[in-house]
Amino acid sequence: MRDLPRKLSREELSGLFEGDTALVRRLAEIDDPLGQARRIAGELTEDEKLEALNAHPAIGRSGGLSARSAAEQGADADPEVLEELARLNREYEAKHGFRFVVFVNRRPKSEILEVLRGRIGRTRKEELDTAVGELVSIAEDRWRTS
Repeated sequence: MRDLPRKLSREELSGLFEGDTALVRRLAEIDDPLGQARRIAGELTEDEKLEALNAHPAIGRSGGLSARSAAEQGADADPEVLEELARLNREYEAKHGFRFVVFVNRRPKSEILEVLRGRIGRTRKEELDTAVGELVSIAEDRWRTS
């Protein structure tokens, strides 16, 4: 397990956050990027937050995942669970206008279904704030466990 770094390159941050977004570009310019990520993410415009969230792969997606995302999401590929995840992801995106992001933390997809069900009913603002926080948690965990 590694401590949070004092400085990270844009490329390193892009790997942690799944894309070269406005969030990543801002973090690459400062010291202690992961320690400051929640504050910086909170200062982003709504469009910048959406960009960061939509760069992340959908939970349960079967193809086109980075090696990190594939490992984090695991291989528990129960077809019924995957079908329900896909349906709920579509419902979530239709309601909130952005991708559902959750720190999986090595939980099975069946547990994530319950999280997703609970978060669909929340307000867009609550979800935007929660999802951005989850995005930062994912990046922090990726750094510590890589």
